[in-house]
Amino acid sequence: MKVVAFAGLSGSGKTTLLERLIPALRQRGQRVSVLKHAHHKFEVDQPGKDSYRHRKAGAQEVMLASDLRYALMHDHEVPTALTPQALIAKMSPDVDWLLVEGFKDSPLPKIEIWRAPTVDWEGRPLRFPHDPWVVAVAADRALPVPVPASVAVLDLNQAEAMADWLLAHADRFAYQQP
Repeated sequence: MKVVAFAGLSGSGKTTLLERLIPALRQRGQRVSVLKHAHHKFEVDQPGKDSYRHRKAGAQEVMLASDLRYALMHDHEVPTALTPQALIAKMSPDVDWLLVEGFKDSPLPKIEIWRAPTVDWEGRPLRFPHDPWVVAVAADRALPVPVPASVAVLDLNQAEAMADWLLAHADRFAYQQP
């Protein structure tokens, strides 16, 4: 399995990019999973549904399963920060790629998502100069600083080309469970 994280500010386009990158990888015969970091409390089941009622009644884990999919919900009794590596260990290794959205401070090879400032987007400094795990920057415009040869610059709006780049550099993303 290859693992690559996508790091960028909220609203920078991580989810939109993955929505385009997943089918691009699938068209190339790749099996893809996603691990998404959520910052706040979230609900994956609907209030009033059986799984929600079981969880609210105190079940620590509830699995919802059908012939098409299953979802496992696990509640922590106290807030628990899990590392991406601990979460990766819970996912099926039977995929070619695991795309990780978020976990920007993790020690995983990552593609930084960067947008130039606009009227609607204030922009932020690039993180690659301070993060040795950034192997590429996906940007919507030319970067405002020099980029070392070890960091690729990709077009944020070209998911097909990004899929080709990932496959060409797949060895950089081979994951070994710690």
